[in-house]
Amino acid sequence: MQEARLLITCPDRPGIVAAVSGFLYAHGANITDLQQHSTDPEGGVFFMRLAFTTPHLDLSRPALEKAFQEVVAARFGMEWRLAYASERKRVALLVSKPAHALLELLWRYRVGELPMDLRLVISNHPDHREEVERFGIPYHHVPVEAGRKEEAEEEILALLEAEGIELVVLARYMQILSPRFVARYPMRIINIHHSFLPAFAGANPYRQAYERGVKLIGATAHYVTEELDAGPIIEQDVVRVSHRHSVAEMRRLGQELERTVLARAVRWHLEDRILIHGNKTVVFV
Repeated sequence: MQEARLLITCPDRPGIVAAVSGFLYAHGANITDLQQHSTDPEGGVFFMRLAFTTPHLDLSRPALEKAFQEVVAARFGMEWRLAYASERKRVALLVSKPAHALLELLWRYRVGELPMDLRLVISNHPDHREEVERFGIPYHHVPVEAGRKEEAEEEILALLEAEGIELVVLARYMQILSPRFVARYPMRIINIHHSFLPAFAGANPYRQAYERGVKLIGATAHYVTEELDAGPIIEQDVVRVSHRHSVAEMRRLGQELERTVLARAVRWHLEDRILIHGNKTVVFV
């Protein structure tokens, strides 16, 4: 018996939930979770995530998927996908010098909080090799030298393709990825950054925020698109600060947020909880 996850996007109309649940019931599936959302009950877009187990399934996996397309999906004009919890996604982490997000993901992976097949860590610096290899994960140093960025990206892509990577996580990777790189992994690259953008772009945003007397520090996890830091947002969080906080304290609080926000975003992707609609996400948690 295994858990399967069915994700659906389609025009909203009556009968969708009944048709999907009835189909699964008829073939011996046991529904364990069902969440739905509609942008507008009258002519909107319908989203659904349904988890089910297969204790008495009467069809093979290919036959089930074929039958669902013919009997249900075609009738309602659905975009859909079926994922299985036992098939863990192959993941790569990219990191530069800041290690807080990387170490958080490695620890959560070790204790079983992130259900993924972590294949490798790639960095443009050699700094974290010892820490990463202590977790039993291969570490690849790919320097990004001036005038040779394209070569570095080619080397990284070759490493990712050799491992069959399905999700790339930028755990504070301080290099801008080219449109060509992003196009190889559409909506399969997750980034984390402070939420001072676009007001405090560039170097030392915490110093800029301190000098402006900000009252909130935040972090944003999002999918990467060609437009820098403008992809669909997966998760955000904030903490209040005041004039009593120093730049160092604000940076520490920001890094704490970055760690937890990124970990949540990665877990939700791994658990197939995210549907993308335009430049927005529907996250079922």
